[in-house]
Amino acid sequence: MYSSNFFDMKKSFEETVAAQEKMIQGFETMMLVTDDNSNQTEREVVYTQDKLKLFHYKKTAKTQMKVPTLIVYALVNTPAMMDIQQDRSFIRNLLDGGMDLYLIEWGFPTPEDKYLTLEDYIDVYINDCVDFILEEHGIDQLNILGVCQGGTFSLMYSSLYPEKVKNLITMVTPVDFSTNDGLLFKWGKYLNVDRMVEAYGVIPGDFMNTGFLTLKPLTLMVNKYLDLIDDLDNPNSMSNFMTMEKWIFDSPGQAGTAFAQFINDMYHENKLIKGEAMVGDKKVDLKNVTMPVLNVFAERDHQVPNASSEPLAQYVGSKDVTTQKFPTGHIGLFVSGRSQREVAPLVVRWTKERSK
Repeated sequence: MYSSNFFDMKKSFEETVAAQEKMIQGFETMMLVTDDNSNQTEREVVYTQDKLKLFHYKKTAKTQMKVPTLIVYALVNTPAMMDIQQDRSFIRNLLDGGMDLYLIEWGFPTPEDKYLTLEDYIDVYINDCVDFILEEHGIDQLNILGVCQGGTFSLMYSSLYPEKVKNLITMVTPVDFSTNDGLLFKWGKYLNVDRMVEAYGVIPGDFMNTGFLTLKPLTLMVNKYLDLIDDLDNPNSMSNFMTMEKWIFDSPGQAGTAFAQFINDMYHENKLIKGEAMVGDKKVDLKNVTMPVLNVFAERDHQVPNASSEPLAQYVGSKDVTTQKFPTGHIGLFVSGRSQREVAPLVVRWTKERSK
């Protein structure tokens, strides 16, 4: 008779072989993955300026809101994450809800862009895009949806030009930079950014990846690859994974002057909520943000702590501020199942009620 130990060893051996076969099949699948599932929603370039491209999305709903919405993304990474794949695209969900969407892609700075300032990004690029959209539609106001640093830019823009903004939506947006929650906010306060700009001119995207990725929780990185192993034999899952990986590491460089301004003014001196931030010779006063505001943030956000995003209502001048927290992470707010079921519908519903 065979001992139970033999059967345990036999079972263990069979499981090991099966795992190896799954891994081999997975790597074969990985080698065949060529599709990039991002930016699949139909759109066209309607305006360009320097490296910037302004996209207008084709409508997907039978009825469309009369007031268009401009999406302003951060300078770090690209906005592809918002349209990462059609079955869970945040942008597609907004379009299906009847929103008329425009989106700014900042492009990839080159050495001649090292002297671009926050004034160039906010008072020139964003303002010119806004004016283009308003003229195209023959209207006086539009909605702005700002994401992460793009939300901070959108707040600053809305304080300077409140007459052009009907509604403002901020998502995972840092506002109060005094918090020490999250390694990124601790790291930013002690970064000698002026020395970096002196050395690089345009801060390389690889540096941004190295700096920011080391701040990601180890569990996030480990779980990501554990999930991958479970799905190695699924071409769709593999393609989705590779698309997300491409987005994470596809980081534009940062125009040195603007990068230094943002780090010094926000992380070092917290000027936004103090009313001391400047865009060129214009002072940013958040009390001028009097239009309706929807502030959406993620409970498990390790990049922009809740302590930075949540207090927005107490600093703006609007009497119509909706603050909503969702139990997701920074990226999950846009790509998770909850994003499809709850986040996008909230943005659509809130915007529709105030865009009549």
